[in-house]
Amino acid sequence: MMMNLIIIWILLLSGLSSCSGTASDVLCLQTLKQSLFDSNGALSSWEFNSSGTVGYICQFNGVECWHPSESRVLFLNLGNMGLEGSFPQGVQNCSSMTLLDLSNNSLSGPLPGDIARQLPFITSLNLSHNSFSGGEIPSGVGNLSYLVQLSLEHNRFTGRLPETMGDRLARLTLLNVADNSLSGPIPGSLQKFSPENFAGNDGLCGAPLGKCKRRFHVRIHLRLRRVNDASSVGGAVGFVVGFVVAFYFPQWFLFCGSLRRYIFPVCA
Repeated sequence: MMMNLIIIWILLLSGLSSCSGTASDVLCLQTLKQSLFDSNGALSSWEFNSSGTVGYICQFNGVECWHPSESRVLFLNLGNMGLEGSFPQGVQNCSSMTLLDLSNNSLSGPLPGDIARQLPFITSLNLSHNSFSGGEIPSGVGNLSYLVQLSLEHNRFTGRLPETMGDRLARLTLLNVADNSLSGPIPGSLQKFSPENFAGNDGLCGAPLGKCKRRFHVRIHLRLRRVNDASSVGGAVGFVVGFVVAFYFPQWFLFCGSLRRYIFPVCA
């Protein structure tokens, strides 16, 4: 897995070597800091130099650059910093970034539908142990074509896993979506991952979990309800008819001796 990451980083480096990225990466971090609530002061070292000195942002807490002498963000390791808010803004300006770790914070809300445009070269995305929700995991996650590691466990995603995740993430070697509220069948190409990486989603089914149940219970329930309704109506009608006949035509009924003690007169 590490070898795969190294190969991808080399390819990305060769493809991005002509991009300076300095000004845009500074803007990336400025916007990101402004969009998050940092009650613990984890980003207090992010003091932006008005003179634009090259490489100074590489000394920020959680920031790793392609090279210490230039301001091109390679990794953003912002896990376990007590950050609050929604998915951070401005990350599209870190145009050379390959790893984003926002795990173990208090982030919430939906993921952006255009996440592949914002993180075009991302290889590792860790959003685990937050409160991201907003319904389903956006299908745009399936367009993160360089993605090798994806961690979304311990969030509040609902609905089905996007088919695009199974169809397009050919490089994916790590996937964890445990402890959400996902449902439906697991896409075929994602079934190679371990069962514990899907655990805690009561509605998920298919390999490597149990088989998906066929949904016949609603139809059966309706049929039983109709039968019960018909039986109730038939029983009520039979009781009324029987009572009327027994009241007005008692001579029609013959009782054996053993039942005579239960007979009582209904008329003088």
